[in-house]
Amino acid sequence: MLEASPIPVVIQVAVYTPIHSSVGGLLSYTHCTALPAGTLVRVSLGPRRLLGVVWNPSADAPPLPAHAKLRAIDAVMQGLPALDAHWQHLVSFAARYYQRSVGEIAMAGLPPLLRDMTAEQLAKRLTPPKPKKLSNKVTAFAASVPQPAQELVALSPEQQTVCSQIEQYPGPFLLYGSTGSGKTEVYMRVVQQALQADPQAQALVMVPEINLTPQLQERFEARFVPLFGAQAVVSMHSGMTDVQRLKSWLAAHTGQARIVLGTRMSVFASLPRLKVIVVDEEHDASYKQQEGARYSARDLALWRGHAVGAKVILGSATPSLESWHASEPAIHGGQGRYLRLHMPSRIGAGELPRVRMVDMTQQPKKTVFSPPLLAAITERVQRGEQSLILLNRRGFAPVLFCADCSWKSDCPHCSAHQVFHKGDRTLRCHHCGFTQRVPHACPNCGNPDILPLGKGTEQLEEELERLLRNVQRPDGNPARVARIDADTTKLKGALQAQLALVHSGEVDVLIGTQMIAKGHDFRRMTLVAAVQPDGALFSSDFRAPERLFCLLMQAAGRAGRDAAYVRAQDSRPEMWVQSMEPQHSVFAALRQHDYPSFAAQQLRERQEAGMPPFAFQALVRADAKTQETAQAFLRAASDAARQGQLPHLQDMYLYPPIPMAVQRVANVERAQMLIESSDRRALQRFLHAWQPWLHWVRSQPEHKGVVRWLMDVDPLSL
Repeated sequence: MLEASPIPVVIQVAVYTPIHSSVGGLLSYTHCTALPAGTLVRVSLGPRRLLGVVWNPSADAPPLPAHAKLRAIDAVMQGLPALDAHWQHLVSFAARYYQRSVGEIAMAGLPPLLRDMTAEQLAKRLTPPKPKKLSNKVTAFAASVPQPAQELVALSPEQQTVCSQIEQYPGPFLLYGSTGSGKTEVYMRVVQQALQADPQAQALVMVPEINLTPQLQERFEARFVPLFGAQAVVSMHSGMTDVQRLKSWLAAHTGQARIVLGTRMSVFASLPRLKVIVVDEEHDASYKQQEGARYSARDLALWRGHAVGAKVILGSATPSLESWHASEPAIHGGQGRYLRLHMPSRIGAGELPRVRMVDMTQQPKKTVFSPPLLAAITERVQRGEQSLILLNRRGFAPVLFCADCSWKSDCPHCSAHQVFHKGDRTLRCHHCGFTQRVPHACPNCGNPDILPLGKGTEQLEEELERLLRNVQRPDGNPARVARIDADTTKLKGALQAQLALVHSGEVDVLIGTQMIAKGHDFRRMTLVAAVQPDGALFSSDFRAPERLFCLLMQAAGRAGRDAAYVRAQDSRPEMWVQSMEPQHSVFAALRQHDYPSFAAQQLRERQEAGMPPFAFQALVRADAKTQETAQAFLRAASDAARQGQLPHLQDMYLYPPIPMAVQRVANVERAQMLIESSDRRALQRFLHAWQPWLHWVRSQPEHKGVVRWLMDVDPLSL
């Protein structure tokens, strides 16, 4: 008698399907047995074989058609523990809140190499290598090497108070500490306490930029490897190879790694025993993903900490206005959702730099470095001290210009200029990457005298090298100028090598963009200068003053961090700002290092204007072959929302569609439409109900020219 074949079980699987596609939800497959949620599987979607995650079906999911033909799951990724329920809840929440598909968010949280592996390849990767046989001499020598003793530095009274409050209260916490106040030591003490209290506990420490990860990793490894083993600390960021990222992810997922240091992507790391989350420089815009699934890692860290009962610490010398408002007591008009902790003093009784303004309207035209600033830099070089020059624009000049016919070096594929890079004589578009050689003459009229307009870091480097060519260091050698930006750090290890030169004192003047203005601990730096900060003062983006103030405050914090060195040099740290508007309120607050006053003034203005954090926003963006097509799609989507009488429509304000600031990138036209509401939940329900209508509008024949559309919830730039 033949045995009956088992009845296949229907399994819901999350695979990468963008929300703007016609396939945006969970997909149904069959398998011979039930699989626990969180299991990784390989499935077929069209001609492709993709990685998927078994998911618990949604309660409101539509039923399958009666005669639906389902594909079987191709393979189960054996040997890997299932992703736990907390991770799945995080992904589900992020998908709902940011209006993305579950599969899109889930795949963003998994290492790229894992997405491409077969079940056989994964099994091979998980097989532990055979231990190498060591000679008795080697074994005896390894056993005789003592572990370095871990000596903890003494905490300042402010650090002790903050640590005790974090231990006493559940949080979340906003650690508002001035630059150089010792926030990193507080992070390490809190993490150490949590890991020693629970032998399986894990911690996530996030930083905004890749270039901040190596120096933080050195400090954490020095502290925690002797305590918890060689695999206790791992990193996760996009600068790692695929193999390195997979190794770190597996170590965290299996619990071998106790501490994960990473950028925004690490918020989705699988950490089954998560007890502490630290978001350093929480104000930084880099925590908001700007491509694909546009999530805020800072906000998801707060949600994740609340969901798993982990303590969350947001740290910054210049908190975001949203976080500041959330930590303001209710009696002062705030929300009181975070506990604000304050560390105003620098370690070692160091002083914050004195801010000196230079009115550039009183300087000769085309002056790059004013005489007072140049004299101050020269004096620092002669004393063996270091200076930092900040200009947030790389390249030699933003544009080349012909005075005869007004030709400009515009990108042929974008509505932006190609930036002049003098070092390799190229014009580069920083939006699409198109590069070409600098023409010998104007392409329009043949004028050989085409001129650079504006200034970039390359031009500052060239100008300063010329001005300091006769200035000598204390050892008699000429002054050395270096530049650190995205152009000088392309090669692997280039950034670390250049930073090592700065830390060793071989560089006297460092020129760079915002990538060197935050997080770095330059012990010999006593002067910081911002040479052209005015561009942000009159931006159409209401967040521009906040971004400028934070950048300048963070840059100022690089000066005078080592109080003992400053006293030994009999020096005083300074921050110089060259501006055409020296009386602007941003600079007035900067001179006093008065973030609370600046925040109060900005929050008053935003409340009067109905801007975040007193309102909630979302952008619908459309990419199309023409600008008219993109805007027509958005107008039709707006009309559909009104015709469909979507829930909470009366609580929404739908602005008319407009071109984006850079409206064409890589020959694709871009438009956007802003939606605003005073009620966050109402906005979320409206956006969720709008999704089917957007799909319907996109399917109409008149909108075939639309390449894609997307939603950006809580946008940081308009």
